[in-house]
Amino acid sequence: MPLVLSVFAPDAAAQSEAQPAAVAGSELTRTSGALERLDDVDTLLSLTSEGALLYENDEVKLDGYQYCSQAVALAERGELRRSVQAASKALHVALQSGNNDLLGKAYRDLAITFSYAGSLERAEAFAKLALAHPAKDPTQTEGPAHKTIGDVRVRQQRYPEAIASYETALQTSSDRFRPLVQASLANALILSKDLPRARTVLDAIEPPDDPIRRGQLQRTRGRLLVAENRFDEALALFQHELETADSITEDAGFYRMWALDGISRSQAALGRPAEAARSLEQALASFDQVRARFRSEEFKMGLFSDLQKVFERAIGLYTELDQPARAFDISERSRARALLDSVSDRGEVSAVASEAMAVADLQPLLRADETVVAYHSLPDRLLVWMVDRERVRERSLPVPRADLEQLVDAWRDALVHGQTAAVGAGGQIGELLIAPLGLEPGRRLIIVPHGALHYLPFQALRVDGQYLIQRHPIAIAPSTSIAVKLAARTPSTAPDLVAFGNPDVGPEYALPGSEQEVKQLATLFPDATIYLNDQASEAHFRKIASQAGMLHVAAHAQADRVDPLYSRILLANEDGKQNFLEAREVLDLDLDGVALVTLSACESGLGRVTDGDEVLGFTRAFLSAGSSGLVVSLWPVADDATALLMTTLYGELAKGTDLMRAMQIAQLTVLEHPGMAHPFFWAPFDVVGNWRLTVRG
Repeated sequence: MPLVLSVFAPDAAAQSEAQPAAVAGSELTRTSGALERLDDVDTLLSLTSEGALLYENDEVKLDGYQYCSQAVALAERGELRRSVQAASKALHVALQSGNNDLLGKAYRDLAITFSYAGSLERAEAFAKLALAHPAKDPTQTEGPAHKTIGDVRVRQQRYPEAIASYETALQTSSDRFRPLVQASLANALILSKDLPRARTVLDAIEPPDDPIRRGQLQRTRGRLLVAENRFDEALALFQHELETADSITEDAGFYRMWALDGISRSQAALGRPAEAARSLEQALASFDQVRARFRSEEFKMGLFSDLQKVFERAIGLYTELDQPARAFDISERSRARALLDSVSDRGEVSAVASEAMAVADLQPLLRADETVVAYHSLPDRLLVWMVDRERVRERSLPVPRADLEQLVDAWRDALVHGQTAAVGAGGQIGELLIAPLGLEPGRRLIIVPHGALHYLPFQALRVDGQYLIQRHPIAIAPSTSIAVKLAARTPSTAPDLVAFGNPDVGPEYALPGSEQEVKQLATLFPDATIYLNDQASEAHFRKIASQAGMLHVAAHAQADRVDPLYSRILLANEDGKQNFLEAREVLDLDLDGVALVTLSACESGLGRVTDGDEVLGFTRAFLSAGSSGLVVSLWPVADDATALLMTTLYGELAKGTDLMRAMQIAQLTVLEHPGMAHPFFWAPFDVVGNWRLTVRG
């Protein structure tokens, strides 16, 4: 917390360049309203209304309890938005019928789903609503609700409260559910260092008949042995689990991986770091084999999310062994794997396996003036690798993950609301994250963020009194492997522009500035095809999008915080009904011929970053569908500033300037325009993917 607070101390020199908070005027008022609408998406009132609409549209109406069963099954498969929708229908049925028992179960299912989604406040709120509606069988509602609150407290690192919630859950759990609560309680006790009691709880759990549950329990026993400093016993337990993993036929590879991870932990504790690193390499290789068997991308991502601690430990071990190139390679393997699969299976790179690129293979592909800056956020520090054609350098920055997350949230909030102090804070954060890297001004930076840094506008950081965008052209990449593949996919594109602007949605969604923006872009490309107002429809988008070399969409976007693949772009109403394009629907489009997609829309670049560092939402969707480059925004944008930025960007592209440099010129143009010096106006847009893209002719 001190790190976050100190960073917002006023900087007098920077304040002289900043615009006052009121400079955004009506634009900030408008975008503030937009933020409030987004925050309202999953309130109880909106979920109830959505449930009523979805229920009425169901051709076959189910019993309310069947909707609850659907919600649970969907949540377990990782289809979180569909789970919320099923629970919302159960909620509607319960309210219409006055069924208090069903109402409690609907709230229970919403609590579980929001917990899976990482929306902890909503998970806790719905769990408490479930507890406020007594069920016919308390074990069906109260036990799961209290366990959900315990799970939330563990993720908040509030272990005493988590333990209390699990203890309450045990009193109202079914015989089948009780071992799960006991295992969770044991884990919380281990994390709180109450090892004797953790031992007592574990020893009281009846050995389950299910081999998968038995394997999970053994993992917990091994963790306890490590915490008790009984490393030889832990090593023996995990080695036995490795030898018997094949007996768990359904998930043998998965449990082999966890056994190897436990072996590595024990070896590291016994002072054998090289052996520990080799065991982790075997664990990750086993994971890759297991992952290949699963078809569901959501399940792959969920499975992958559980493994980040394994990757973190491997990165830390190779850093301690003074092998920065190997640490970078492990970090690269941990990033955006579902997206890498999609990118590797497209066009000219289809023969390339969906494997992360080793640093030795990356270096020859970089140009003399290009540097990759890749971050990896660990619990206690931030690792950074600077890779160019000649060398690989590594820096460890003393920024714990929790502090970094608070820092990014606070700074982004200050930027979005046009606060004067945000400029000075950008200088302090720049001194923290960029200055120690010793980057030579003028170099082209391909930044690979990690965790919370996906939401950070690097261009607005300040070093030596200058914004980073004044010192460097900048592009963002989900991973280095993906960036290089995207750059190879489409080096250049024909000047074929298709643009959509100011769709007819409703008076409150009117965007006259975006209509003017699209008309101005059309003057730069004589053969451009534009769709405005009622013509800016989903039907036209689906029909023509694949024919564009460049696809530009100037419209409202709504980010879905629960399941970002349900994030949507609002397009023109059709047949009197609101229409939109969801990110998951983009995945089914064929955009192999599209070199650049620009989403000139509110928060189009946001999405949930999973623990597997998979950027879900429009970024994942459009790159997976075939586009090689994206321009997306990190916060609600101002019409006039966006119009100036976009016309400058496309004007430079029309001259043959590459995308990375064109964005630098566009952002500097807005920055230097009277009244637009605050980063709110010029810094929201990122270039993602193919930074070298040029327009032919």
